[in-house]
Amino acid sequence: MKHEWKKSEKNFYFPNVKPEKIVVPKFNFYTIEGEGNPNDDNFAEYVGVLFSLSYAIKMSPKSGEEPENYFDYAVYPLEGVWDINEEAKNNFDGKLDKNSLVYKLMIRQPAFVTADVAKDFIERTKKKKPHQLLDQVKFEIIEEGNCVQMLHMGSFDNEPKSFKLMEQFTENQQLKRKSHTHREIYLSDARKTIPERLRTILRFQVE
Repeated sequence: MKHEWKKSEKNFYFPNVKPEKIVVPKFNFYTIEGEGNPNDDNFAEYVGVLFSLSYAIKMSPKSGEEPENYFDYAVYPLEGVWDINEEAKNNFDGKLDKNSLVYKLMIRQPAFVTADVAKDFIERTKKKKPHQLLDQVKFEIIEEGNCVQMLHMGSFDNEPKSFKLMEQFTENQQLKRKSHTHREIYLSDARKTIPERLRTILRFQVE
């Protein structure tokens, strides 16, 4: 039976439109780091490399190269952990300059994707679909632990309103945000969806 994260992992991928607390366990990811404005053309190159690897594993049975313990599944959505560079932090005036953004993009992989499997598919993809960014891709096991999250509906530019709700919820729960970085999980394709209908999970770690 095909593993559908949309159906079987709703607690991680379909939160409420109001803030909630969640514990996120260890998951496997392909990751790549970059910086700059996500509206620039090169951002799409980073995203494309991650999806290229993810679909190479997903479609591997067609070439008889599937990993041990493979099972059919839906490719997970793109995620990103966002921050600003040190210069922007030192001179922050309350307004976000998107050119100062620093990000780690990632796509979760099924449990059967070990470090060795991930490395193997990076090498295979280099031969079949060469791209200079493949050398920057890493395999990481990431555990977020205690977090506050909510579903943000609408434009990325309106996210501060949702973060304000999340920070108020955090304070009411007598919790503390661990850092100013945050995670976004993209349930919509921004290239094909009007801003008003974008669906994005916002999440940050708490203690």
